[in-house]
Amino acid sequence: MAGPRVAIVGTGFGGLAMAVRLRQAGLTDVFLFEKSHDVGGVWRENTYPGAACDVPSHLYSLSFAPKADWSRRFAPQAEIHQYLRDVARDFGLLPLIRFGTEVTEAAFDEGTATWRLRFADGGTHEADVLITALGQLSRPSTPDVPGLDRFRGTLFHSAQWRHDHDVTGERVAVLGTGASAIQFVPAVAGRTAKLSVFQRSAPYVLPKPDRAYRERAKRAFARVPGLLRLSREANYFSNELRTLGFNTEPRLLFAHRKRFFAHLRKAVPDPELRAKVTPTDPMGCKRILMSNEWYPALQLPQVEVVTDRITEVREHSVVTADGAEREVDTIVLGTGFAATEFLAPVRFTGRGGRDLHAQWADGASAYLGTTVPGFPNLFVLYGPNTNLGHNSIIVMLEAQVGYVVQAVQELARGRRRWLEVRPEVAAAFDAWVQRRVGGTVFAGGCRSWYLTESGRNTTNWPASTLTFRRRLRRLDLADFAPAPRHEGAPVAHV
Repeated sequence: MAGPRVAIVGTGFGGLAMAVRLRQAGLTDVFLFEKSHDVGGVWRENTYPGAACDVPSHLYSLSFAPKADWSRRFAPQAEIHQYLRDVARDFGLLPLIRFGTEVTEAAFDEGTATWRLRFADGGTHEADVLITALGQLSRPSTPDVPGLDRFRGTLFHSAQWRHDHDVTGERVAVLGTGASAIQFVPAVAGRTAKLSVFQRSAPYVLPKPDRAYRERAKRAFARVPGLLRLSREANYFSNELRTLGFNTEPRLLFAHRKRFFAHLRKAVPDPELRAKVTPTDPMGCKRILMSNEWYPALQLPQVEVVTDRITEVREHSVVTADGAEREVDTIVLGTGFAATEFLAPVRFTGRGGRDLHAQWADGASAYLGTTVPGFPNLFVLYGPNTNLGHNSIIVMLEAQVGYVVQAVQELARGRRRWLEVRPEVAAAFDAWVQRRVGGTVFAGGCRSWYLTESGRNTTNWPASTLTFRRRLRRLDLADFAPAPRHEGAPVAHV
């Protein structure tokens, strides 16, 4: 059966997994729209030197597309990007993807119960179901620094790395010390004449238990029945235990904290530098990072860590609050992403002409991170409060994908024109999320990309992934407002 017409926006892990599972369920009228000319999402965009994953490879892959020959325990960016290309090819998705097609608007038509998409080139498309897989880390964040627009040297964000620009022998300023910076700084520091790392707050950086897989290990994962799955499950449950410290009782992270400070004392013997890179936030309040090269890179003779606030950027320099002016040739922004601006900049218009971003003005929310009242047949992958601090986001995505497949199957049966979550159901869920998140490590009082300007956490899931998977295992039609049957729709048995 063809089933409802489904439009998927984005071809990262979420979009590709969604398309595969829909087709495996017999729903074949599926198209994917990708603004770029290749699949891959965040792993296509972030090509900065040293880019790699901080989740074990066997777990950071789709359960239905296992890969036995990952090169390392923590895969590098290019290999993950190629994996997603392979998934798109091997599961026959490439003919379904419209590349170079950027969605700018999506509006729901109540009369026809359809979503009308408008593209940047003026084209349009109609679908019965709209699924967004835009991710939370797709729009680079530019800091509000006076004079940044006046800088006459080379300026770029780590997610838009200028591979045509060689920093060898240059004076380089890096703004930020987050997950990207701790990877690209060690990769380029040795080539620079001077590298100044401007740090707002010091991150917790633990050793990364990375290693290359030997050929015999790869052969074993490929040939021994169940071994690859066992590795994946072992990684999953090992990570899942950390939910107790992140989401139940933050004080349980004391062992990780003790381990960190022991590592820091050994890795950074110089007391002055160690004081600069010692975190003051509660552990886990911001993302805990992993690297074996970060602290050694900071101790190179040409590298300095600057903790004074930047007050101004001039045409060829950076000025800090202590009055110091550092001349620089290149500025690299390691300032992360606009993670709380969900689904921007696409404009979504729901039932009754409501605007999604206006509805989310005080912070995005979605029932089970997936459906939004007032927006029938719209499903959001990696939506509000589905991010994690302790495990693989792929687990969350696959739970959402399974849930959405059930929803599309229900629509295929022709008993309803649309599925729209009840406002009271969504409100009760959001209240539970915000109540729970208040007791997690993410509510430790630090400023992080998990929070909106008002301090609301719209990003993280405040419980175990087991809880999330259980709640999304079965589509409960009682959660959705009654909607009339789509007259004339074919009844399909699934």
